[in-house]
Amino acid sequence: MKINALVAHDAAQPLSSGQIALRPLQQQDVKIEILYCGVCHSDLHMARNEWAVSRYPLVPGHEIVGRVVETGADVTNFKAGDVVGVGVMVDSCRECHFCQQQEEQYCEAGFVATYNGIDKYTGDSTWGGYAQNVVVDQHFVVSVPQTLPLAGVAPLLCAGVTVWSPLRHFNVKAGDKVGVVGLGGLGHMAVKLASAMGAEVTLFTTSPGKGEDALRLGATRVVVSRDAGQMADAQTSLDFIVDCVSAPHDLDPYLATLKTNGRLVLVGIPEHPHQSPNVTPMVNRRLSISGSSIGSIQETQEMLDFCGKHNITADIEVIAGQEIETAFARMLKGDVKYRFVIDMQATRW
Repeated sequence: MKINALVAHDAAQPLSSGQIALRPLQQQDVKIEILYCGVCHSDLHMARNEWAVSRYPLVPGHEIVGRVVETGADVTNFKAGDVVGVGVMVDSCRECHFCQQQEEQYCEAGFVATYNGIDKYTGDSTWGGYAQNVVVDQHFVVSVPQTLPLAGVAPLLCAGVTVWSPLRHFNVKAGDKVGVVGLGGLGHMAVKLASAMGAEVTLFTTSPGKGEDALRLGATRVVVSRDAGQMADAQTSLDFIVDCVSAPHDLDPYLATLKTNGRLVLVGIPEHPHQSPNVTPMVNRRLSISGSSIGSIQETQEMLDFCGKHNITADIEVIAGQEIETAFARMLKGDVKYRFVIDMQATRW
């Protein structure tokens, strides 16, 4: 089953159009015609082997929205014509404690990544969404609300659920005072989702120019984190913070903005570790620092249903596949609001 895809052949070369072979359709499989695929910063890391785990050839992409075109004999959840999504994982052991309680992202054997993972059926690499089609077990496919613009849904499959998961897991509710650190692909979704939950959202940013956009997205307050006076005014004002920044930074100023019993949750993964925080205020005010990884299939579906109800999508810029290297270059400069999405129908193979 050969299809066209955008392929990375090594770390030093740009992605190029090529062909890959999808696995034969298994009984539980869904074959999806890909309509849109979001461009996550991790796609760039993997294409360039910046995490030293890439296996070539490699097809990036784990924010997939498409249409079902074929199903295996035992598929009951989907039928041809359904509009569906695929996120960061396409399989797991299905047997461990976390898989059994529908938290596949914490699978004790490690989940199978949508791309650059090991396909359990073939032993070959999994292929991502920068392609015409993808074949995925039905358990790892979610339904997409057709009331939403599909291109704007694609980034919800990674950026959206990555911030949704901690907001839900730690029971953020209406009236809570929530901080969001960073207004990028993850941060802008955190602002939208937390505000739709009824929280009062404070956006922390190093860029004063992002204030107006943060308010448009749903923030009620913007704090420039480099301004000592603004940070002082925000002290002990928040219940919960989602830190979306993937560069090393000092966590102490953000811990100072939490009330007693407050929690700071990290969803960005920096290239080098953050400096160790000051333990004294954590002990004196029972503060916590946590991490959170993407989200489960159940959480992803819950998040998409919530977005359908509240008319939430990502802020995007749509490109054709042949523009991917330009998009990568602009991502490195922070020149996107707030996610590139590839239109597969506009891509020349």
